[in-house]
Amino acid sequence: MNINKEYILIDGTFSIEDADQILTALLNYKIDYHNREDFSKHVRFNRDIEHSKKRIQELTATKKAVKDLIAATESNKFNLVINSTITVRLEEA
Repeated sequence: MNINKEYILIDGTFSIEDADQILTALLNYKIDYHNREDFSKHVRFNRDIEHSKKRIQELTATKKAVKDLIAATESNKFNLVINSTITVRLEEA
């Protein structure tokens, strides 16, 4: 049984300041999640943490790119339109 569901995570127009806060918080949460998972898996199970390390690098690069985009606006005369949909797929193991 395969099930696909889509959920709207973010959908709106935001000031530069609000967009910065929203995107930074989301990316920081994901980075922190992988850091906690790394520590937990490594300490408790001595498991390979390469996937999380790679994801942290990708998310950190994305965070920098977002910060660069926001810094490039140079003024508050712009708003950012952010649309983010997540897809959740249920698969049999």
